[in-house]
Amino acid sequence: METATQMQGAPQGDMAAPTAISGIQQVTVHPLVLLSVVDHYNRASATTGGGRAVGLLLGSLSRGRLDVANSFAIPFEEDQKDNSVWFLDHDYLESMYNMFKKVNAKERIVGWYHTGPKLRKNDIAINDLIRRYCPNSVLIVIDTAVGDPSSPIDGLPTNCYIMVEEVHDDGTPTAKTFDHLPSEIGAEEAEEVGVEHLLRDIRQKSHGTLSQRVTRQVSGLKGLSRNLKDIEQYLSAVVEGHVPMNHQIVYELQDVLNLLPDVNFQEFVKSYEVETNDEMAVVYLANVIRTIVSLHNLINNKIHNRQLEESAKKDPKESAKGDSKEKDAKKGEKSEVIAEKKDATDKKSGSSEK
Repeated sequence: METATQMQGAPQGDMAAPTAISGIQQVTVHPLVLLSVVDHYNRASATTGGGRAVGLLLGSLSRGRLDVANSFAIPFEEDQKDNSVWFLDHDYLESMYNMFKKVNAKERIVGWYHTGPKLRKNDIAINDLIRRYCPNSVLIVIDTAVGDPSSPIDGLPTNCYIMVEEVHDDGTPTAKTFDHLPSEIGAEEAEEVGVEHLLRDIRQKSHGTLSQRVTRQVSGLKGLSRNLKDIEQYLSAVVEGHVPMNHQIVYELQDVLNLLPDVNFQEFVKSYEVETNDEMAVVYLANVIRTIVSLHNLINNKIHNRQLEESAKKDPKESAKGDSKEKDAKKGEKSEVIAEKKDATDKKSGSSEK
C-alpha cells in the first residue's frame, strides 16, 4: 500500500497529451458504462471484501454535452482507516487506454468513476492524478445498490461532479471542491435494442406495467422528500447564521416556488377533479370488464363440466347395450353352426341308407 504522494507521477510511455475539456453543461451516461461498472463492482467486492471500485471513463464532448460511452476498470486499493493511503495503478491505466485508443480513436479520457456511494475525502487527491490525463476530468459516483432501502440515492444511480476552486472573500487560500453537474442516462438505437433484450431476460414476470409505474412514483416521491429536507436544513442554517446566504441558491428556490400551482384556484381544482374522475372511471370500467370476463369463464367451465358428467352417465348404458347385442350375435352364430352340423349329419345318414 502506498500513499497518495508516492503515487502521483506524471504520465509515461506512449500516453497522449491531455486534451482540455471545458464548458460541460450536461453529462450523458450510456448503459454500457453502467453494465461495466456493475460487473467491475461485483468482481472487486469478491476480492477486496466490499471495497469500492474505481475506473476510467471514455467519451467525447460536443456542444456542451459530454457523452460517456465506455469505461474500464483500474486496480485500486485504499486504507479504510487512513484516507490518505491509497493505491492506483496508473501504468495499467496508460496501457489500457492505448489499447482502447487503437479500437476507437474518437473516445478520449473524460474522467473517472467510483462506486461510492458518496464522495470521500481522498477523491480530490485521486482526481488530481486523473487530471494529468484530462485537465477537467469529471467524477461520476455510481451507486450499485440503488433500489435498496439502505441506498442514499433515489432515482438515477449516477451523480456527476467536476472539481472547482473556491475563492473566499476573506482572503484565505482557495480550496478545491466538487461542483455538481446535471446528468442523464442516454443510449443510441443499437444500445436500446441490446438493453431491451437484456431487460426482457431479467424482468420479473410478476411485475406489471402498473406496478412499475407505482414503484417509480414512490421512488421519485422519496427523492423529493429528501431534497425538501435538505432545503429545510439549509434555510434553517442560514436563518440561524451558521451558513452564509448564497443568493444563487435563494434565486433557484424562488423559481421552484413560483412553479408550484395555486391549489386554491377554482379552475385548477375543477380540472384536477375532472382528470381524477376520468382516471377512476377507467379503473372502474376495467374492473367491471374483468369481473364479466371471469364470470363468463366460470359459466363456460360449469357447462363443460356438466357435459362431461352427462356423457359419463350415458357411457355405462351404451356399453351394456353393446354387450347384449354382442351376446345375441354370438348366440345366433352358434345356432347357425349347430344347424349346419345337423344338416351335414342328415345328409350323411341319408346317403348311407341309400
